[in-house]
Amino acid sequence: MDLAVFKDIPIVWIGLLASLAAGLATGVGALPVLFIRGLSQRVQDMLLGFGAGVMLAATSFSLILPGLEAAGGGAAAAFIVAAGILLGGLFLQLTHAFAPHEHFIKGPEGADPKDLSRVWLFILAITLHNFPEGLAVGVGFGGGDFQNGLSLAVGIGLQNMPEGLVVALALVTEKYSRLQALGIALVTGLVEPVGGLIGAGAVSIAQPFLPWGLAFAAGAMLYVISNEIIPESHRQGFEREATAGLMLGFVIMMVLDTTLG
Repeated sequence: MDLAVFKDIPIVWIGLLASLAAGLATGVGALPVLFIRGLSQRVQDMLLGFGAGVMLAATSFSLILPGLEAAGGGAAAAFIVAAGILLGGLFLQLTHAFAPHEHFIKGPEGADPKDLSRVWLFILAITLHNFPEGLAVGVGFGGGDFQNGLSLAVGIGLQNMPEGLVVALALVTEKYSRLQALGIALVTGLVEPVGGLIGAGAVSIAQPFLPWGLAFAAGAMLYVISNEIIPESHRQGFEREATAGLMLGFVIMMVLDTTLG
């Protein structure tokens, strides 16, 4: 890919715009909620599994491996990336512990929601889910590797589309109108450019932060995959379908990463 057209654009802006595009894919994916009555639970779990597979491959090939390379390779790099991954997971764990939110199946989690309505608790839950994705895209671009950032943005956008549809359909079953469900799905994706701006800004200002930023985003993504997506996709008894979706998503993202990178 000819990168000359992007040379005059600050990398932070590229990271912001790319994470915005990936976030908007959530709303694009939710558009069918206006026209379809629903999807079977089997299909929804397969779509969730697909998203988990894409995120898992993006974590492996676009975050952890570049993080090891940026840290210089060897044992020291492995310890740096390991520490960053654990810090990312710990950050998400603490955020989930203290921020009130509610999952469609698991129910309420975090601090006392006080007077927040259920719709805001749903939005907070999906926002906590989406922030690491935007952070990953921003860090990917902020390190100066456009192709790695591009593969991350495409992969995150790809997994956001089925996720947006599943979220919108779940909101419809909670008695929200189709337009409300579409709007909420779109809004939840808009947290990603916030993460993108933070990630791109941090590592572009201080390059030594790059391996830490990549590893931190990887740890946060791994937390979301294991704590949120896989349990949700296995809760209704369609583990095989969800696993098939995960493997398909992983393979597609691996091919995309290899092709774009």
